Amino acid sequence: MRRVLLVDDDTDLCALMADFFSQHEFTVEVTHNGPSGLARALEGQYDLIILDVMLPVLNGFDLLKQLRRRSAVPVILLTARTAQTDRIAGLNAGADDYLPKPFGPEELLARMRAVLRRAGLGGMPSQAAEAGGVRVDPQSREALVEGQSVELTAIEFDILDFLVRSAGRVVSRNELAAVLYQRESTPYERSLDVHISHLRKKLERAGQVQIRTVRGAGYFFAALPPAAL
Repeated sequence: MRRVLLVDDDTDLCALMADFFSQHEFTVEVTHNGPSGLARALEGQYDLIILDVMLPVLNGFDLLKQLRRRSAVPVILLTARTAQTDRIAGLNAGADDYLPKPFGPEELLARMRAVLRRAGLGGMPSQAAEAGGVRVDPQSREALVEGQSVELTAIEFDILDFLVRSAGRVVSRNELAAVLYQRESTPYERSLDVHISHLRKKLERAGQVQIRTVRGAGYFFAALPPAAL
């Protein structure tokens, strides 16, 4: 049974979701406001957090920003706000996926399973890989840059893992989307760009900037450190 924390102030929805997911090998714990949600998220050993944006006292965006300072646990945001700017704000805050309300429980279940797969619970290569001074280990979910550990979210790790294993060739957006989301990328989707941007900044702080955007083609991970190029 996978442990899930659901943070949403809609008590009826929470009860329905907890009942539904208990039938699909998930144990769901519920809290209904931002501060208690943050406290539970930090103190509990959860496999996944489902987080509503419109929460009392502390909204979901701010909660997620606080959580990301201390935890890389996978997070799915739920919200009735469907504007692209809101989706980008959620991704910028550190969300692994974003689902607008209203939604079907089957769709959320599929997204939960996809996020957990990306978090290392199935489908990833078992052997570590290294290129250009960057080492990724899918078993420990650890990324090292010149021996220095870099803290990544689940989706950032999967992007880096795929790029390191594809070092020296251009990876298309569709190829990345197929691996991460099991679908093609859409022309107006910004999620990959946002995650790549976060990943670049973290690698840059660790002394490496090796992910290049190839206009109209995709992304390229240089097999050699910048000093050697």
